[in-house]
Amino acid sequence: QVQLVESGGGLVQAGGSLRLSCAASGNIFSFYSMGWYRQAPGKQRDLVATISRGGSTNYADSVKGRSTISRDNAKNTLYLQMNSLKPEDTAVYYCRATVRIGLTSWGQGTQVTVSS
Repeated sequence: QVQLVESGGGLVQAGGSLRLSCAASGNIFSFYSMGWYRQAPGKQRDLVATISRGGSTNYADSVKGRSTISRDNAKNTLYLQMNSLKPEDTAVYYCRATVRIGLTSWGQGTQVTVSS
């Protein structure tokens, strides 16, 4: 079981930036994919961005152009750089690692709050 620990959340004003980090206990270069998801109060958990083993990225339309997912294989860390933050970006952000198809781990989440 891969352990994932997110950090970097906090309170930021609209228009500001945050960089989320997800430290993994395993060698992320071998993982099938990793991603960021978010869940606002009373809503389902939604995809924010994913990155495959080969480096291909995918973004939700709501964050496209404002966010960048990346990883540092040497540090076994996944990142999400978020710019031009909006109040609707407020949510708990979760890191997910798909080690292989059928084997997935989630982090505990980090709160992002964007004030207007």
